[in-house]
Amino acid sequence: MTISMSNQTAVTEFILLGFPGLHSNFFLPVSITMFVAYIVSLIANSTVIILIILREQLHHPMYIIIANLALSDLLFDTITLPKIIAKYWFGAGSITFYGCFFQLFCVHSLGSLHSFIIMLMAIDRYVAICKPLRYHSNITNRLVTLICYIFWVCAALIGLAVTFISGLLPYCGPNRVKNCFCSNAAVLSLACADVSLERKKGFIIAICVHLFPLAFIILSYILIIRVVHLSANNGNWQKAFYTCTTHLIVIGLYFIPRLFVYSTSQIPLILDADMNTLIICLYTFIPHIASPIIFCLRTKEIRTILEHVFNNIFHVEHEYKSRIIK
Repeated sequence: MTISMSNQTAVTEFILLGFPGLHSNFFLPVSITMFVAYIVSLIANSTVIILIILREQLHHPMYIIIANLALSDLLFDTITLPKIIAKYWFGAGSITFYGCFFQLFCVHSLGSLHSFIIMLMAIDRYVAICKPLRYHSNITNRLVTLICYIFWVCAALIGLAVTFISGLLPYCGPNRVKNCFCSNAAVLSLACADVSLERKKGFIIAICVHLFPLAFIILSYILIIRVVHLSANNGNWQKAFYTCTTHLIVIGLYFIPRLFVYSTSQIPLILDADMNTLIICLYTFIPHIASPIIFCLRTKEIRTILEHVFNNIFHVEHEYKSRIIK
């Protein structure tokens, strides 16, 4: 839909194409996959958040970081997935002009936040493993909570900057977004102006938001591996290594494909629209599903609480059935 403004046509809504070349026969399987992914993310991340809030034994810095990570993932999926699922189920692929830019703001804010929180997680593990005697005095619940608040504000400012880069451009014709959600790169390509400068600005922001945290993460884990190697004769090294591998899996899922796409986006025609959208969806949504599951399965405290909860549920159910039989 368009409206006329001063002999120029202004876009009032965008159409999310999802996978532009996808045949209609595959709409249902793709939408069901996305729906299942959203439900799994919703349940897994909500479970992690609720457990950390309600269980006092999880009121520690590391779990505060994990809760913030789960909350950002949950918000991201809730803002993006239902709309593209509705597109494939009901053909409701349109999104208002301002709705698209709100989604763009949330996508880049929460994406930046995810990067910052993973960096904080790596720093937390560095202090816990390399400076264990100073950990409880240096890393407190109050400090970690304050840092997380600061990261939420910084991420929102980054999201605003990216939104202004795209939002101040004129949009007067094409309105079909070749992605599953509104992102800076996808929306910029629809502007009725030369966007080469805006692309460079967006690329620089994206690289800074991810490379600086990644540099801290790499440095932290180099120091951690060094300390773990030197203390190989100490029985605690296995626990430290186990904890690190959990975080490294999450870090790898998030950063490796993301940096690949950012790099290839500067090389025209290296990926077609469908492949680019697929990779974006994989590196965006798979970590949101995998992270809470990994933390639940590989973090002893959370795993113990879940086992206790399930045992209580089965015990109550068994007693209820026994009473019915009697």
